[in-house]
Amino acid sequence: MGGVRLQVSDLARSRAYYRDVLGMREIAATADTVQFGAADGATPLVTLHAVPGTTPARRRGTFGLFHFAILLPDRAALGRFLAHLAARGEQAGMSDHLVSEALYLSDPDGLGIEVYADRSPDTWQYADGQLVMATEPLDAHALVAAAGDTPWTGMPAGTVMGHVHLHVGDLQVSDTFYRRALGLDLTTWSYPGALFFSAGGYHHHLGTNTWAPGPAPAADQAQLVEWTLIVPTAADAAAIGQRMAAAGAPTVIDGESAVVTDPWGTRVRITAA
Repeated sequence: MGGVRLQVSDLARSRAYYRDVLGMREIAATADTVQFGAADGATPLVTLHAVPGTTPARRRGTFGLFHFAILLPDRAALGRFLAHLAARGEQAGMSDHLVSEALYLSDPDGLGIEVYADRSPDTWQYADGQLVMATEPLDAHALVAAAGDTPWTGMPAGTVMGHVHLHVGDLQVSDTFYRRALGLDLTTWSYPGALFFSAGGYHHHLGTNTWAPGPAPAADQAQLVEWTLIVPTAADAAAIGQRMAAAGAPTVIDGESAVVTDPWGTRVRITAA
């Protein structure tokens, strides 16, 4: 997974949130754009782009972003982040997904964010050919205890983009687009109202769900502009772009990247490592 690009309404406000609440490090900035990464990264995980006249995201949910998910390197780091949120008085949702433990926030424009840590893959369970995931209560006290006495000092080295989860209008259409055409594997399909896809045996790099009424966000609303999927070579990116174009998906070749738009207007950039 590569980074995400977000359209925001107030760059100064969002910049402060991603720096101070999430603990991301500013990598580069222009008058209307700021790139953020982790402590050790020169590669952006989140790019904020301010567009004049942008309004916050709709409260009931449009198609497109449900959340993007930042993966911390270990459980102790997630415990430190939870203690940091508590010390600031920030509210967060919390879930145990069996394969991971997760915290959920919304940025100043109402865009969804997950910050999580994986459990060891040797503890993941499978049933009837699919990975077992659930949404159960998180043991917050045990998670904070795992942090020990080490304070939170920002997104640590080893932090990456873990996955993106999207609101879509139809699960079967999302399966056709993201599995049959794009080529991801379907990992979990019995979760109510959702499908989960990945590459390389991960629990999911992409989730799609039908939990929002739509429609696609208007041009003047805060939104996910695009997310990035990294493949091994430029030839791989070109081949995927050609396959997606042949399947009828809107596709633009941008240098060594193929930018493909899904049926609900969400763009995915396929680019070489």
